[in-house]
Amino acid sequence: MSVCDLAPGYIRAIAPYQPGKPTSELARELGLDEAGIIKLASNENPLGVSPKAAAAMRAQLDDLARYPDGNGFELKQALSRRFNIGLDGVVLGNGSNDVLELAARAFLAPGLTAVYAQHAFAVYPLAVQAVGAQGIVVPARKFGHDLAAMAAAVRPDTRIVFVANPNNPTGTFVTGAELEKFIAALPSDVLLVLDEAYTEYLRPDFRYDSIAWLKQYPNLVITRTFSKVYGLAGLRVGYALAAPEVADLMNRVRQPFNVNSLSLTAAAAALDDEDFLRESYELNCRGMDQIVAGLGKLGLVHIPSSGNFVTFAVPQAGAVFQKLLRQGVIVRPIAGYGMPEHLRVSVGLGSENARFLEVLKQALG
Repeated sequence: MSVCDLAPGYIRAIAPYQPGKPTSELARELGLDEAGIIKLASNENPLGVSPKAAAAMRAQLDDLARYPDGNGFELKQALSRRFNIGLDGVVLGNGSNDVLELAARAFLAPGLTAVYAQHAFAVYPLAVQAVGAQGIVVPARKFGHDLAAMAAAVRPDTRIVFVANPNNPTGTFVTGAELEKFIAALPSDVLLVLDEAYTEYLRPDFRYDSIAWLKQYPNLVITRTFSKVYGLAGLRVGYALAAPEVADLMNRVRQPFNVNSLSLTAAAAALDDEDFLRESYELNCRGMDQIVAGLGKLGLVHIPSSGNFVTFAVPQAGAVFQKLLRQGVIVRPIAGYGMPEHLRVSVGLGSENARFLEVLKQALG
């Protein structure tokens, strides 16, 4: 018997998360010029980094020999001002993935359960399984969350319900009114982890104030990220907003210095870069229209999306994905989400979207 055989069975059973393929890897595999490859697989901001964040990072370079502020005071203070929440209600993470896992580590254990939807973000089952808890998967309704069914799935041993709004990888959206009704009906000892990684991409008529609910529902945790609209995916910084007593437990299992100095500085600066935020949102609206129109001309059905990506059905999705790769266009196959006949494409620059649509047309023959 090897030492690996002695690891808990629930750890050995984990299927590792599969990230989007990097351009450098595709260039090596197929002998392509990396400069000519476009990556539309990981829902990144095609505009790059917020200029204010870039300037803040350059100013921080001379201090990298020092450990970062373990409490993240500057960033917490910026978030506190923005959302009118106390510093003791903020949890910082190495990306929002980290804070999702902190919630699981703080509130789940073997013998307990967590509820999440079919086709929901892959990190939820990973975080649940990693602590030995059991996931309860609720069938999706039109590729989105069936909140009534999720409420019915809650058991006495349930401690967390995960809801992504908008949802990744499907882009589906639940209205604020539906969400508030859902949390109001949840047992007070069940935590709702509301994953709002894409909330900045919501149209004005879809937006809702989930942060105001924190005062009324102490069993609510809101998670967000700087990886998407703020353009800081490579720095890995996210955060959670919660009641102080919930945040305290999550911070107890948080690793010291889990957010590095550049990330802390850049995120605080990016939070105030309203011009970059507006430009990113407007670019995404135009790109979404461009891709949706192009898919329609090709006769392909898409799932209406409130994020910065579009998921669409395509015959022989795996083969089409490979054809796109050979032409230097990287999108995301989502068979691992139970959607083998769909692909997900991130919204890119106008020229990138146009190239994707042209290569897709060729791939369809």
